[in-house]
Amino acid sequence: MKDYTGKTIFVGIDVHKKTYSVTAISDSVVVKRDTIKANPSVLITYLNKRFGTGKIFTAYEAGFSGFHLHRALEEAGIKNIVVHAASIEVSKDRVKTDKRDSLKIAAHLSHGKLTGINVPTVEREDFRSLTRLRDSFTREKTRFACKIKAILFQYGLMGPDDDKRVSLTWIKKLSELETTPGIKYAIQQHAEMWLTYDKKIKEIDVKVKEQAIQDQTIDVVYQSTPGVGPTSARALANELGDLQQFKNNKQLGSYIGLTPSEHSSGEHVRQGHITKQGKPILRKILVQVAWTAIRHDEELYSIYERISSRAGPKRAIIAIARIIICRIRACFRTNTLYTPKKVVKPKEEEALKMKKCSLELAA
Repeated sequence: MKDYTGKTIFVGIDVHKKTYSVTAISDSVVVKRDTIKANPSVLITYLNKRFGTGKIFTAYEAGFSGFHLHRALEEAGIKNIVVHAASIEVSKDRVKTDKRDSLKIAAHLSHGKLTGINVPTVEREDFRSLTRLRDSFTREKTRFACKIKAILFQYGLMGPDDDKRVSLTWIKKLSELETTPGIKYAIQQHAEMWLTYDKKIKEIDVKVKEQAIQDQTIDVVYQSTPGVGPTSARALANELGDLQQFKNNKQLGSYIGLTPSEHSSGEHVRQGHITKQGKPILRKILVQVAWTAIRHDEELYSIYERISSRAGPKRAIIAIARIIICRIRACFRTNTLYTPKKVVKPKEEEALKMKKCSLELAA
């Protein structure tokens, strides 16, 4: 067995359900490539047996496997980072295999090109599972509502201009419809699924309220923001925490996916659509919050109007959403609540300057 004393070994791990594809690089040379059983203890034993005399650094892509592998590696004294898949450079080679993926991760790691994402605490991850479950059930509930409306429209039981909101009362009234037995049965089955998810969501909401009490310090800051209610506050808190893991606002915007993509060449800089990295639920919530916030915050409305006039309302509201989450981060940094800002008009600004001068002269 080769002695790696004084050496640094960079290991890329391509994680799958049943196997780990492993590539190790030391002194810019590939020293080992293997496929092993997808078990953290097996991987740790493998790494220690072959490279234990050296300093081991590992990395793998964030995904379905979660963070239990990361925590196991860290507990074993192996420095590991979990990286966002979009942060790894994409090669022009169309051939894609597990071994090539692990080699790419190892190579980028050895050249210092990878930055790890923030790994949540076990408690925060546990909190997060509840709000993610609620979001999943909400989407399923919406799906069944759409199916019911599709059946009603298909058989002429609902007009094209009928835009009634699907509610508990509306669902219960479906049993009164006069139609053929087959159609009635189909509607009934979909309605029962809608009611099931509605009941489950209400049960989750009780748990979410209990969670908010435990996490009150963070929750109160999010809820101080115009447009952020108890449910959205929980989702933001569970996905982002107190935002202190982000070094700056640019990093925060990039994580959420609210930063414009950029295509630059020479002196030409062109910005495109937002990158859409991170969880879609975060962008959805922040955009909804932004539409409410511009009605309560004069400064945000002024910014929205200015951007909207030249770039359109969609880009403008995205910009507002980005400003809001950066302001929330500032609230956590200064230990204050969110305060809507007013636009100081020219006459008011002049009056404030005169008042300030008078106070200075009096002093």
